[in-house]
Amino acid sequence: MTSLPTAAGTTGRRALLGAAGLALAAPRLARAQAWPARAVTLVVGFPPGGQTDFAARIVQNGMSAALGVPVVVENRGGAGGNIGTEYVLRARPDGYTLLAANSSAMAINPHTFPGMTINPLDLVSVGLALQSALVLCVHPSVPARTAPELVAWIKAQNGPVQYGTPAAGSMSHCAMELFRDRVGNPAMQDIPYRGSGPAMQDFIAGRFSAMFDAASVVAPFVKAGQVRAIAVTGKERVPAFPDVATVGEQGLNDLIITSWIGISAPKGTPAEVVQRVNAALNQALSDPAVRERISGQGDEPGGSTPEAFDTLVRGDHARWGRVVKEKNIVAG
Repeated sequence: MTSLPTAAGTTGRRALLGAAGLALAAPRLARAQAWPARAVTLVVGFPPGGQTDFAARIVQNGMSAALGVPVVVENRGGAGGNIGTEYVLRARPDGYTLLAANSSAMAINPHTFPGMTINPLDLVSVGLALQSALVLCVHPSVPARTAPELVAWIKAQNGPVQYGTPAAGSMSHCAMELFRDRVGNPAMQDIPYRGSGPAMQDFIAGRFSAMFDAASVVAPFVKAGQVRAIAVTGKERVPAFPDVATVGEQGLNDLIITSWIGISAPKGTPAEVVQRVNAALNQALSDPAVRERISGQGDEPGGSTPEAFDTLVRGDHARWGRVVKEKNIVAG
């Protein structure tokens, strides 16, 4: 006959089982508490030298100091940022692979790339690094000094006025089409390039008349007098262009646009790791020298909670989706 366990025997068995469970969980707890135990990779989905690369490298050292391990910037350019985005989407969600999340790749590409199979919204938002108003510029041969003057000049021409974009389907392209929609669709024709650098070279040479691009991209050329800034798309004037009126000041209140760069992580990344990366990013951005370098090139330093950055990402994703659909914009 089998005897029933005594109360003491049951308690002992439970204690043994509990101890065994703790022993099994201990390695997992240790791994979580030890993060980061090695270098963290921050993937940039664009070649070196662009705004996204700048944003990653400007916070790199401060984040390394905050985390106590190296933060390594790795460029995986191609397909308008999609290659880098996909790489991070497929990475292990252990906090060691992060994405320098660019607004075009996150909020516009899903709508402009036919047959795109990845969804950047599957990434976990970590925090905002910087944001930048776009600047509407004209070639010095164009007499306009304000947005309304540009529209009047375009309408007075015999044929379509050409404008440049760093790429078909880019934020610059979408911004110009949104601008055209808000001012009565004057006749204009897009000339797409493979990046802001080649586009700016032809812009300076006078091969087209107007272009939208990030403040940090156009600032050196505006200061050199090679192109003229006539409007900024932020809510406030940009310190780099204090004399250039905002779109709101020029009667285009619904044309407020900012490009942004933040940090995102693979889906499933532990919440405590997300919070630590966010804290490291915000600590890096608290350095006055870092903030001055960001502001000096026409951008605005970031710093936010994961939740606030996620709201920004999803809001722009929805907004640009509507514009792309209405204007039938397709990536080149």
